[in-house]
Amino acid sequence: MDGQESRQTDVAIIGGGVAGLNAARLLVAAGLDVRLLEARGRLGGRVLTVDATGAESGDGFDLGPSWVWPKMQPVIGPFLDELGIRTFAQRGQGDVVFERMSREPAQRYAGGREEAGSRRIEGGAAVIVRELSRRVPPGSILLATTVSALSHEQDSVMITMHRDGVEQTLRARQVILAVPPRLAEATITLAPELPGDTAALWSATPTWMAPHAKFFALYEKPFWLDDGFSGTAQSMVGPMLEIHDATTLSGQAALFGFLGLGAAERSTLTEEAITQAGIAQFVRLFGPDAASPVATILKDWAADPLTATATDAASLGHPHSGTWIEGPWADMLHLAGSEVSPTEAGYLAGAIEASRNAVAEVISVLSMQSS
Repeated sequence: MDGQESRQTDVAIIGGGVAGLNAARLLVAAGLDVRLLEARGRLGGRVLTVDATGAESGDGFDLGPSWVWPKMQPVIGPFLDELGIRTFAQRGQGDVVFERMSREPAQRYAGGREEAGSRRIEGGAAVIVRELSRRVPPGSILLATTVSALSHEQDSVMITMHRDGVEQTLRARQVILAVPPRLAEATITLAPELPGDTAALWSATPTWMAPHAKFFALYEKPFWLDDGFSGTAQSMVGPMLEIHDATTLSGQAALFGFLGLGAAERSTLTEEAITQAGIAQFVRLFGPDAASPVATILKDWAADPLTATATDAASLGHPHSGTWIEGPWADMLHLAGSEVSPTEAGYLAGAIEASRNAVAEVISVLSMQSS
């Protein structure tokens, strides 16, 4: 924010993931002035789609959330339709593999249908980020902007933030926290402080994806399909516990899996060691053609300080629920991260639901103030 830009706004949104961007889109459409503050140098948060080199891509591999379930998540279908985003079915045709013990070969079972309504975004989940950001004025988005403190004043919130190593302030009538509650509690100082039980709830709420890591192996062709496999596997041996076909709609063949190694154990291993173990597992499950990927990608969200805290390394489970804001902050601060969604916590649909709820609260408060 330079000296010529307004240092006050109607609504400040902290976090530029899907929730923050959707909140910004809705508030801009309602005629409000908005500033979206994102600590990363990119938008998207835990939504990250990359190519074979690991660079951001408009048609690649989803290192964060991969799927939506329109038949089970009523909010997601109309949302994607509104943005003109299309989906395709997660590949499920073919046999599945189950690996029970290291001392016995993996077992193959007949498959033959798509995976339980799971669908992927054409071009990758980052298409959602791109379409949302197109609907927010560029001047309203501040990247590489870290918020460190919120101070409650009589009719506004004073936000302390840092850009390019310089401390700056922004005054907002309302604030939306579109980041995981645990991360907010660990990194942003509130004055006055939250009530103890509220702070404890924020801190105890697991951040979706934060303890997890994904490993991808990319191939010249989806050889497993020629061999009658779907690319789906489960393992009690590891290092990956759950594996799926990650081939893009444009045809770049890939397999990916969620690593079962805990974050603390992963931190003691090199990326090369994890990569070698992952390829070896694909060979056990799908045969020798898996031994020679053209590229591999590893994303460990627990090692991302803008996603995970130290607590997340040992914290699993589903996001909690409760009263997220109490006391003097109740009419000025609103949570919008996916974790606070009442019905879809932790999913892309949750980010949409939670951000809509937060926007409704903000508009209601501002309407009452102006009446």
